[in-house]
Amino acid sequence: MDISQTISNTAIENQCESGVSAGGTSFSVAPMMEITDRYCRRFHRMLSSHGVLYSEMITAAAVVHGDRNYLLEFDTAELPVVLQLGGSDAGLMAESAAIGEQFGYSAVNINCGCPSDRVRNGRFGACLMAEPELVAECLIAMQASVSIPVTVKCRIGIDRDDSFEPFERFVRVVADAGCNKFIVHARKAWLDGLSPKENRTVPPLKYEYVDQIKSLYPDKQFILNGGLLSHEQAIANSRTIDGVMLGREVCSNPWMLNDVDHLYYGKAQNTRTRFEVVEACYPHIEKHLSQGTSLGKLMKPMLGLFHAQPGGRLWRRILSETMWLEGAGLHTVQRALDAVRQAAEDVQRATKPDIPGHGDAGNLPESRHSNG
Repeated sequence: MDISQTISNTAIENQCESGVSAGGTSFSVAPMMEITDRYCRRFHRMLSSHGVLYSEMITAAAVVHGDRNYLLEFDTAELPVVLQLGGSDAGLMAESAAIGEQFGYSAVNINCGCPSDRVRNGRFGACLMAEPELVAECLIAMQASVSIPVTVKCRIGIDRDDSFEPFERFVRVVADAGCNKFIVHARKAWLDGLSPKENRTVPPLKYEYVDQIKSLYPDKQFILNGGLLSHEQAIANSRTIDGVMLGREVCSNPWMLNDVDHLYYGKAQNTRTRFEVVEACYPHIEKHLSQGTSLGKLMKPMLGLFHAQPGGRLWRRILSETMWLEGAGLHTVQRALDAVRQAAEDVQRATKPDIPGHGDAGNLPESRHSNG
């Protein structure tokens, strides 16, 4: 399989513009700080050719005033990729969106959902749910500066107000300004009293709010996010909306991306094994190691690849203990993979019934025992 395979620009634009797959429901991986960097996205693209990927949130000020190449460069094989921006200054947001388009991002997303103190103090993230007019101002300025879609990721509300009306008003004001796509984390955000981690689990999920808002604005796209732990659950809860977005579960079990193209985009089921995916990553790993990237950065997204598989804990332990060490390289990955392969063979040997006249070694692949 050609690991450099990319989706055509036309297909990318159409997919990001519509957000809807051939089957009617799109799939995307959530933007996550210190997780969905270029190395993570490159690995995720190895598992799904069509799912939409997101950058980490990057502040508009950092894009405009900081090291743009460091912040924004990515491999075109990652496409489609959406750049998520944080900010509330319409001028900076417009300028950073234009820069993102120049770097080749497929769309730009405004962060109106992050509840952290640092984000709130910068007047962006979930606190913007209380200022829909300001979000609308930013959106209008950004749309005027780019030709790619500008979308919004938000919560269903903030703090003590559990009612639907403030959420509906936020969507109405921003939609009237020209937003056609909302990614909704179906929990409110507590801006005081809960940590960002607690805000991902403590406020109750209200998927019905997303269904209700879609019924009021059927011409807009709504993507469901929050609390989705499997494809079965995601598909069951997205029958009336336009797509789903998963985050932490993909980090824990990235192999679930291997089913995305088949389940959401009507493509043939992937038949690759986890071992084949790791080996297909070798050229990518060698390339970045030669450029000075640490093995830890490259392999961190792959730690959960053998989740719930024989040798999965061994894979994670070997890499976690060695991938950040000086001198760690491709041989480190190969050692970990060999250990998993051996563990899988041990399980196969232990569970295979004895056949008279046949030893265990004779039932294993010949390539493992060809040297006696």
